[in-house]
Amino acid sequence: MEYIKVFFTGGILCAIGQILIDRTKLTPARILTGYLLAGFVLTALGLYQPLVEWGGAGATVPLLGFGYLLAKGTRLAVIEDGFLGAFSGGITATAAGIAASVFFGFLASLIFNTHEKK
Repeated sequence: MEYIKVFFTGGILCAIGQILIDRTKLTPARILTGYLLAGFVLTALGLYQPLVEWGGAGATVPLLGFGYLLAKGTRLAVIEDGFLGAFSGGITATAAGIAASVFFGFLASLIFNTHEKK
């Protein structure tokens, strides 16, 4: 049952993004930025945590989850370090994901032959 909840949660979030791509004039970059901001704001308002508890990785893996992790890291760092935590908490919480993205992006650039669109 857990796998079904995760698949359903992630699928709904991705389907909303696809609908926004197909039905609006928003660019994918604006939609991704909106998802990141929505994750941050929903976490700050305390509305995203119940979705994370119910949907697990289906809610934390998509880009909304990155915003969730930024907000959660910032909040914890502010509690521990005070005002300076607002500047370091989000980066500390997401450092592993950012490092993995850079590493695997670099690895993919070494393996595949890239070229400009014509």
